[in-house]
Amino acid sequence: MAKKSKTWLWIVGALILLAIITYSSLKSTYNSLVILDEQVRNAQSEIENQLQRRYDLIPNYVATVKGYAAHEKDVLIKITEARSRIGSAPTLKGKLAANDDLNSALARLMVVVENYPNLKANENFIRLQDELAGTENRIAVARRRYNKAVEFYNKRVRQFPTNVIANMFGFQEKPYFEAPKAARQAPKVNFKNQ
Repeated sequence: MAKKSKTWLWIVGALILLAIITYSSLKSTYNSLVILDEQVRNAQSEIENQLQRRYDLIPNYVATVKGYAAHEKDVLIKITEARSRIGSAPTLKGKLAANDDLNSALARLMVVVENYPNLKANENFIRLQDELAGTENRIAVARRRYNKAVEFYNKRVRQFPTNVIANMFGFQEKPYFEAPKAARQAPKVNFKNQ
């Protein structure tokens, strides 16, 4: 009888040990997925931060150009419309789509600026242009960081046995930032007016 109770104690002890190991492993994997998910969210928020920075700079930029190029109204209207779509977009995907329209409008504005040498020499304009260029660089860096965080997270979510735990708790793959289709083609340059 004593031998049987010792056997049961060993079985119960082994089951308890197995439960502790399973719990620790589950907890560790779950917590690492939470950390990775937060890193992706942080990287996404950095993109939104930089888009907001650009959004805030655009009115000053447009106002400076307006003073020199009043008859270039169409370009300025397109910039203002694209900017407002960025501000009202509820998701990062929507903001990025509106941002693509803004990029197009700003590119057209740069062509307009070439026709105004006084504007190109204006100190406020130069400062704003530098601020926008810096913001564009920050946006590019934020997008790279986001994609890196997504890559790391997605690898973890797809690896076995983490994928089992990820599926149990609803962790799903995150989308990468992808450039718009228009960015895949080289822009057409026209030197006709110069």
